[in-house]
Amino acid sequence: MAAPKRGRSASAQSKPGRSLALILIAIVALAGGMFASGHKTPRLGIDLAGGTSITLEAKADQGSAINKANMDTAVDIMNRRVNGLGVSEAEVQTQGTKNIIVNIPKGTNSKEAQDQVGTTAKLYFRPVLASEPSVPAGKSPSPSASSSGSSSPKPGASPSSSASSKETASSSGSGSPTATATSQGRAVSDALKADSTPSPSASGSGKPSASPSASAGSGSDANAKIQAQYAALDCNKATVRADAGKKAKPGDITVACGENKGVWYKYVLGPAAVDGTEVKKAAAVFDTQGAAGWQVQMTFTNSGAKKFADITGELAKKQTPQNEFGIVLDGEVVSSPFVTTAITGGQAEISGSFKQEEAQSLANMLSYGALPLSFQEQSVTTVTAALGGEQLHAGLVAGAIGLALVVIYLVVYYRGLSVVAMASLLVSAILTYLIMTLLGPAIHFALNLPAVCGAIVAIGITADSFIVYFERIRDEIREGRTLRPAVERAWPRARRTILVSDFVSFLAAAVLFIVTVGKVQGFAFTLGLTTVLDVVVVFFFTKPLMTLLARRKFFADGHKWSGLDPKSLGAKPPLRRTRRPAGPAAGPVDPKEA
Repeated sequence: MAAPKRGRSASAQSKPGRSLALILIAIVALAGGMFASGHKTPRLGIDLAGGTSITLEAKADQGSAINKANMDTAVDIMNRRVNGLGVSEAEVQTQGTKNIIVNIPKGTNSKEAQDQVGTTAKLYFRPVLASEPSVPAGKSPSPSASSSGSSSPKPGASPSSSASSKETASSSGSGSPTATATSQGRAVSDALKADSTPSPSASGSGKPSASPSASAGSGSDANAKIQAQYAALDCNKATVRADAGKKAKPGDITVACGENKGVWYKYVLGPAAVDGTEVKKAAAVFDTQGAAGWQVQMTFTNSGAKKFADITGELAKKQTPQNEFGIVLDGEVVSSPFVTTAITGGQAEISGSFKQEEAQSLANMLSYGALPLSFQEQSVTTVTAALGGEQLHAGLVAGAIGLALVVIYLVVYYRGLSVVAMASLLVSAILTYLIMTLLGPAIHFALNLPAVCGAIVAIGITADSFIVYFERIRDEIREGRTLRPAVERAWPRARRTILVSDFVSFLAAAVLFIVTVGKVQGFAFTLGLTTVLDVVVVFFFTKPLMTLLARRKFFADGHKWSGLDPKSLGAKPPLRRTRRPAGPAAGPVDPKEA
């Protein structure tokens, strides 16, 4: 049985170069990916690089109270909305009883994140009564942009866009009517008159909506007011867009603005037909079968599905642009797809010439748009990294001192073996740096102070793995074995101890990451990552390197500076096989010799 074992051991010792080549290829590939991405340093968290801090104050809506449950729900939704842009170090937390603080680190698309967090009003689906590209007052829109017969694309939807049921084939468009309106005022007036008949599906509650033209006395005045607002609306001005439609109630007819591919449109919108809270789920998906590109798929609640079927059934009977519904968030139209048939079943998709980012942004708004409370932006401040920079400097100094002490200990106690330990620490540090740098653009990982602490703690965990292996080798040498078999015999026992130790560390990091939020997650993530890398380095670098060095005379002969000197280790005499003479064949034994 001894011969096969020696054969397997020799085979294992003959291929350490493969593992070293593999770890080298991994480093080169990661470094290539880092340079290709254009990011050569890890992203830093708000405490190290600065960023934006937003303070929001809760305002009670009708039927909603400012309490802990609603505030916690709002924090959860905002957190998902911000991190829906990617895994990041953005922090959303309550302050006091009615304030929410949102910290967005530098390097994240802070403007987009701020827009998503600051857009705190409820989400509504409103029928479009009229729309056209916005032009300054006194100028006439192009003939193709008539509000009663426009076929130009709307925000979030191209001319080929549609909202359709999954159960039926989606229609790519609908016939555009002949534009008979000769003036803006007449077009809007016709649209308002067409919407004057109460419809059961005209409001989110399912009750007949009260149109401004429903009564003879006040209807004409309301229509005239809407016409005047629509005529004067210039959505190209930010100050005008900031007020358009913001104060409208769900049951009101209102004007609003929306952007599509750099062009601002203005709208007349009917009463809200579906509330954003009735969207159960929305996701951006890529259509590989119908070649429709990126789409946004929505799933409604039971009540929302019925309301959506009612409103889409009504809109499908009308002509452009009145067969469109506006998806309105904080008074702004984020998309206005059109329908050609009633959408039943509680599922719908919005398709068009979406880019991936556009589809994901719309899906994010649909999923997380509705909040239990309204919020008013109190302040937006820029956070400097001065204090964090000082703390980082202090932390790096502490880490350097700790690393220096570890190196000194290794050199004094393990001598030549310290070269293996330091080389392994260097490889682990390179892998950690490359992966953290790549995780920045990939999943928006940001390195904060607790994450730096996690990396410093990992130095001790990694050094502990080397020490376990070295001590097992030295134990084998104490038993009288030479270095090459000692390296192979020590590995199974050391491997088992290293795996158990690293598993416990990784489990602790995983639990900490799951049950905590904010900066503590950065510590847990870094600790978990470096623990996994410790296993990779020990298996694919430290062990193969020791196998190669065991063939070198300096280590194999037990030089006194190798750290493996049998004499200094108090080794037993070398293990040798002896043969005892066979009894009768050896002849008689002299009693004196016995």
